[in-house]
Amino acid sequence: MIRRLLLAAVFLVCASGASAQERPTLTIDLITQDPATWIGDWPEAPYWTDRGDRLYFTWNPAGRFPGDSLFSADPSGGDPVLVSAPEARELPPAYGGLWRDRLAYSPSATERVFERGGDLWRYIIETDEMQRLTRTTARESGARYSPDGRSIVYREGDALYAMDLDSGSGASSGVVRQLTDLRRGNEPKDKAPSDQDAYLRSQQTRLLDVIRRGVEQDSLRQAAREREDRARGLPPTHYVGDGRIGDLRIDPTERYVTFTLSPSGSNPTTRMVDYVTASGYAEEITARAKVGAERTASTLWVQDVERDSVYKVDLSTLPGAFVAADFFREKGQETDSSRVAFAIGPDWSPDGRYAVVEVRTIDNKDRWIARLDPASGALTVLDHQRDEAWIAGPGISWWGGGSEGGWLPDGRTYWYKSEASGWSHLHTVDVASGETRQLTSGEWEVESVQLTRDGTAWILQTGEASNAERQIYRMPLAGGTRQRITRQPGRYDAALSPDDQTLAMLFSTANQPPEVMVRSAFPASPEARTVTDSPSNAWRAYPWRAAEIVEIPASDGAGVPARIYRPENPNGAAVFFVHGAGYLQNAHNWWSGYYREYQFHNMLADEGYVVLDLDYRASAGYGRDWRTAVYRHMGGRDLQDYVDASRWVGSEFGIEPERVAIYGGSYGGFLTLMALFTEPEHFGSGAAMRSVTDWAHYNDTYTRNILNSPLEDPEAYLRSSPIEFADGLEDPLLMTHGLVDDNVQPQDIFRLSQRLIELGKRDWELAIAPVEPHGYREASSWADKLHRIHDLIEMTVGPDAPEADTEG
Repeated sequence: MIRRLLLAAVFLVCASGASAQERPTLTIDLITQDPATWIGDWPEAPYWTDRGDRLYFTWNPAGRFPGDSLFSADPSGGDPVLVSAPEARELPPAYGGLWRDRLAYSPSATERVFERGGDLWRYIIETDEMQRLTRTTARESGARYSPDGRSIVYREGDALYAMDLDSGSGASSGVVRQLTDLRRGNEPKDKAPSDQDAYLRSQQTRLLDVIRRGVEQDSLRQAAREREDRARGLPPTHYVGDGRIGDLRIDPTERYVTFTLSPSGSNPTTRMVDYVTASGYAEEITARAKVGAERTASTLWVQDVERDSVYKVDLSTLPGAFVAADFFREKGQETDSSRVAFAIGPDWSPDGRYAVVEVRTIDNKDRWIARLDPASGALTVLDHQRDEAWIAGPGISWWGGGSEGGWLPDGRTYWYKSEASGWSHLHTVDVASGETRQLTSGEWEVESVQLTRDGTAWILQTGEASNAERQIYRMPLAGGTRQRITRQPGRYDAALSPDDQTLAMLFSTANQPPEVMVRSAFPASPEARTVTDSPSNAWRAYPWRAAEIVEIPASDGAGVPARIYRPENPNGAAVFFVHGAGYLQNAHNWWSGYYREYQFHNMLADEGYVVLDLDYRASAGYGRDWRTAVYRHMGGRDLQDYVDASRWVGSEFGIEPERVAIYGGSYGGFLTLMALFTEPEHFGSGAAMRSVTDWAHYNDTYTRNILNSPLEDPEAYLRSSPIEFADGLEDPLLMTHGLVDDNVQPQDIFRLSQRLIELGKRDWELAIAPVEPHGYREASSWADKLHRIHDLIEMTVGPDAPEADTEG
């Protein structure tokens, strides 16, 4: 009772109005403090459990609790309630939709199996009962039910096991059967005797009965052991050589086992140093390899348990695919490593009739959805997408993992996403006939997909209403008219309840952090009920701008979406922000992950600066052509969008190019460097944070997609890497970097610094954050960085900056 009263009081404090608060003056020290206490920690990740009687989410209202705590709420009404740590440990797992992994549920869907902390658990939904199935130091994973529901199949190490459950027929429960016996290494064989030894052994058995009888008995005993193993149901043993076993699966009928083999041995790595440590000693950090390091594709194998045979799936039978060279090949055999194919899956239908695999090439220019015949290892192409740049899009993996997809209730139709139309849309294929259908279309993208438990409808999150929003729609299973469920401009992320009736949602706008809401999963119903109310009174007291989204006219005729923060009293200067990642969207009507920068931009607008934040070419949310516009030239069309924006603020606001500052982090830092090095006449200064300075030193998965590899396409790297253009620096430059950044490693910024020194450049500064990774964590580090950026802006383009030299 005391805890509930405390939480109710906290909730009322959070929900109370801001009328007693005076409008705060924004300062860097204010906006960089702990967001939980300044803004008000907003909730995250709402979910249901299988009973669907309550929804759960993490939250820390008013920063009153240690870290993000778990809360629950009654969907029909009432205030959120804190879930204690002991209660949280006993909670069943999150309900993610019966359709996501049907085999994790019993055939009647009255119970499910799941992994927690490396052990297996069974959850009886009707009685809300949790049963621990294992308690071991080993890690069990991938648990699912057998089709008859009498056993649970799971992986432990490099083997699959089945645990028998109590069937109610008197059979014993808890018995564990080993289903596979795949072993690394080569099968042990007796050493072949020399000719001399063979002669002597033959003579012994010919002349001496006692020796002959012993040899015969040994043979009989070995045969008896093999018969006993077969009678006990033990699996056949197969040796896989030096390969690493991965993605071990068994079909629902338990006849076919699939697995991948990857070359053994360490992957290429790089080294870094952490200088500020608890021990007082500098410590070495092992980090990712650089682009172009050798990548070897895994191979897909099938084991037919019934026939006691193992064979490799030949991916080269797919039109245009290259098979990965067997890593047991003889030395000297050449392979085009960028074009070899690898398989992800298979994804078995619940009855085991069909298996679907996704096949990719390492260069990520080809993707196949194919049906696997496990009896022969043959593949039948169901869908093939080729992109001369690289394949990606919402729900379409571009880093080697599997893409979104799954089975419809009929067990023969498979759904997936494809950019075949130029936008990521929902497709289905009849796996038996090969007939494909596109269920959604238009110049917008399907962001996320859920199927109703009854299998009659889709719940879609899309940009159909506006590419600057994410709304929720309902659509019949076969496609057709979509009904819009949510209405208010912003972003909705929804989790469907187990009875298909209710949506638990996170909703945010451009100037309001996410809150948990609940509403009906059907369009014609009352508006959503807000469950949480997070912002502090102090934060609410400031009139945060919902930045207007405008289109900047680009030199190629396109309109580039941009957030604009308009000052009430312009000071004749502009600041451009460049978001990171490249493929990311930030000119939208929902709460940004760049919430510190969002507050900083409000502060700058208060000071009179026009602030622009572009979704430049390569940004997410605008389809394939926008995404791939930087292929083989980063710092080309994307940078040109900022050059065009500089011209636009000149024509719209009369701002001279030398009164335009540009800044950003990661990809945004890279683009800032390219702006100052290659287009200095359009900018007055720049701040580059955690910047990629040379793409040949960045990671392989990201960079190879866009620029190919340095050996295959050196021209792409030469024209895309800032370090190659450092001699063009004319304007003041600030660079900041975390010293334990294992993503864009400090070596990047040190190499560029040395280059600037050798070129005799003077008007630049490097500020190191000794304890920070790629994304800064400490409030003091954030404050230091933004203070330096603000000082640069004020001194170089602000109203008190020296007059720009416009001669020439």
